[in-house]
Amino acid sequence: MGAAVAGPRSAEEDETALDGRPAHVTVTLAGDGPCIAQARHKAAAFLAQAQAEHGLPVSQRATDLTQLVVSELVTNARKYAPGPILMSLRITGETVEVSVWDSDPVLPVARAADAGRVGQHGLEIVMAVAQSFEVRREPVGKRISFGVALLDAPGLGSAAA
Repeated sequence: MGAAVAGPRSAEEDETALDGRPAHVTVTLAGDGPCIAQARHKAAAFLAQAQAEHGLPVSQRATDLTQLVVSELVTNARKYAPGPILMSLRITGETVEVSVWDSDPVLPVARAADAGRVGQHGLEIVMAVAQSFEVRREPVGKRISFGVALLDAPGLGSAAA
């Protein structure tokens, strides 16, 4: 997925594509306290900016799904990996691609669906709602990436205006 960041950066980084669209933002999260809420808010703000300032159509469902998956992945990173977390958001075509990096090298494994199991359904949720999904080990830690369509498929609702 594009220019991957192999480790933490100290500040937020924004890039703008040649056509003026918000191409990419990388956010460093402390990995403690309110980082999950911060990640959700940053993802929603990125998509709102894409819509308001650059005229990209973004459905409410796309924003909701992106926030849900960000929440699941940042929660897992916070729980299992010490230190900072990096979240990158990139718009490519009609998709928002998000990656979450953390320092834990252990790759997550999806468990078989079990309605009786309490908790540990995050990866199942991510895989069910994401258009694309990838897990890869980095030189330090791991990166989990997913994509969500900016527009709904016919019959799922309309893009927010």
